[in-house]
Amino acid sequence: MASAARSRARTARRSPSAVEAPARGSLAFLLPPLFALALAAVAFVPRIQANERLALSFFGAAAALLLGYAGLALRLGPALRSRGVDLVLRRQHWLQAGVQIAVYAYWGWFWRPVYAHAWLLVGQILFAYAFDLLLSWWRRERTSLGFGPFPIILSTNLFLWFRDDWFYLQFLMIAVGFLGKEFVRWERDGKRVHIFNPSAFTLGLFSLVLIATGTTELTWGQEIASTLTLAPHIYLFLFALGLVVMWFFSITLVAGTAALVLFGLSAGYAALTGVPWFLDSEIPAAVFLGLHLLVTDPSTSPRSAPGKALFGALYGVSVFGLYALLGAFGVPTFYDKLLAVPLLNLSVRGIDGLVRRVR
Repeated sequence: MASAARSRARTARRSPSAVEAPARGSLAFLLPPLFALALAAVAFVPRIQANERLALSFFGAAAALLLGYAGLALRLGPALRSRGVDLVLRRQHWLQAGVQIAVYAYWGWFWRPVYAHAWLLVGQILFAYAFDLLLSWWRRERTSLGFGPFPIILSTNLFLWFRDDWFYLQFLMIAVGFLGKEFVRWERDGKRVHIFNPSAFTLGLFSLVLIATGTTELTWGQEIASTLTLAPHIYLFLFALGLVVMWFFSITLVAGTAALVLFGLSAGYAALTGVPWFLDSEIPAAVFLGLHLLVTDPSTSPRSAPGKALFGALYGVSVFGLYALLGAFGVPTFYDKLLAVPLLNLSVRGIDGLVRRVR
């Protein structure tokens, strides 16, 4: 009986993390314009109509998608009708999205601009679905359709979003993330995969542009980083959500090592100098969020336990150093948690190779 129970438990843990089903309907090729029209319809909600430039950003994004679809139709001709999708529901995507929505719900209760941002999140998700389909069909006949855009959009907006007057740049930021996912690839473990966490890639790139141009004020980045602590017990809440992700995706060593390294460096500096490294705590809440929900993407981090530990340690050291570097140049320090991740993604093959050589 005990042996049978253990066997059932092992089988449950090995259960597929994705549900796949072909969707061969002849109308699948109409999905991109339908998403684009839905995006245009969202522009009529009062929240968006209250700002003319914001509404124009939505209409402009929808128009760009329709133009892209027209270009695809001209390129393919009748073959456009053969473009299709396969329904792929990956646990990684819907579970991450659920955790991220929980963060928005709790944080937004205590800082209401988060709730006011909800319709803008809906618009970005619609844009992401349409853009991803167009990009994929431009290169191949079939693509997957599932919850993939949700964690990308929700993760990006947990750290940076543009103000209403400049919101067209938010759509550009989302497009860049998907372009990076589609085109910036390498061979890893015998497969052609994307190098960067899509949200981390575009966050890092746009952070560099904002720093170089001195235009951080176009975004809510500073407010996002500083208002998480308005929610009571935010560290406990984020840790509890992080446990869910850690249980299912084996990224405990990444988050845990990053937290230990950051805490150790910060506490050590305070003990030596009598001055805290970070202003508000040993690990700022926004950084704590990043080490649970940004750097821990299982698709763009090492596979082995030693590799994950090294990856997390490097993130902790990077955030610690970037905080000092940004502060020395008079740059907003909230970028510290964003700039390191793309570089760490680039180091993954090197970390995997180092672990193999040591073993």
